[in-house]
Amino acid sequence: MKMSKLMPLAALAAASMGAPLSALPQAFPSKSVRVIVPFPPASGLDTMGRLVSIKLADAFGQAVVVENRAGANGMIGSELVARSAPDGYTILTGTSSTHASSPFSIKNLSYDPVKDFTPITAGVTTTIVLAATNSLPVASVRELLEYAKKNPGKLTYSSSGTGGALHMVAEMFKSSFAVDILHVPYKGSAPAIMALTTGEVTLSFNGTSESVALANAGRIKILAVAEPKRYVHLPDVPALGEILPAYERPPGWFGFFGPPGLQKPVLSRLNSEIVKALNTRDVFEKMDQIGLTVIGNTPEEFAAMLKRSIELYGQAAKLAGVKPE
Repeated sequence: MKMSKLMPLAALAAASMGAPLSALPQAFPSKSVRVIVPFPPASGLDTMGRLVSIKLADAFGQAVVVENRAGANGMIGSELVARSAPDGYTILTGTSSTHASSPFSIKNLSYDPVKDFTPITAGVTTTIVLAATNSLPVASVRELLEYAKKNPGKLTYSSSGTGGALHMVAEMFKSSFAVDILHVPYKGSAPAIMALTTGEVTLSFNGTSESVALANAGRIKILAVAEPKRYVHLPDVPALGEILPAYERPPGWFGFFGPPGLQKPVLSRLNSEIVKALNTRDVFEKMDQIGLTVIGNTPEEFAAMLKRSIELYGQAAKLAGVKPE
């Protein structure tokens, strides 16, 4: 009798041993992975995504393909990932624009920044600068403020898009210093800063990763760091906090997200490998060179960081009078 009760289990074990490999669960990843960058190439976000993807490909033994899905201030690429299967084969490089400021400045946002994603890790923090076209007859923020007040509505500034973190920071600047400057949105930070070099706009709020090289080449001039304190790699450039001590801006960051409900073993593997990639010497140094400071935290820490960022951008939107449009 005992033998007869064991027979079905033995038969099941034998059957499973003889089952084809395709019928058994496979370890992640067993095929290529897509990394979606929701903005055009040549930005700091794109650079981070590509450098990390190279490291992931080595670690996974699979192709890791970067796809730029730009448009609608990052909504097109972000929504693609939000609607993807929670298997880890499609992940997003999101930003504080796509996930923290957008709910307060974009009507009919096509995704929920919290419910529709699984935070994997915060990649880097960003530093924003205020830059001007060389033809603008000012050499400092104080001169800029005087010029703006004498010429209301004449100045224009570019950003990476309506509702983005750069737009929000610029509107806080306008509100804090009581100046009238027209916003001209672009489809990403790279085209926004290039518009400054060609004179399409007179000012730009942008990241150091897009601005510093152009300033060093003499194509634009950086008037200030849009931060409470000076940036270590631009020691001679004043911070807006020096001019207005109460000045504070919401945090800027780039991070990695998966679709909602990302499988826990997959989430753990992605987090481990991405954090490891960010902290490899060559990636870490490259990020530092372009003004990005590596974070690399846990999914739980990134989720808390996202929640706090949304709270701060909500406060910023109210302060600056930014409304969804």
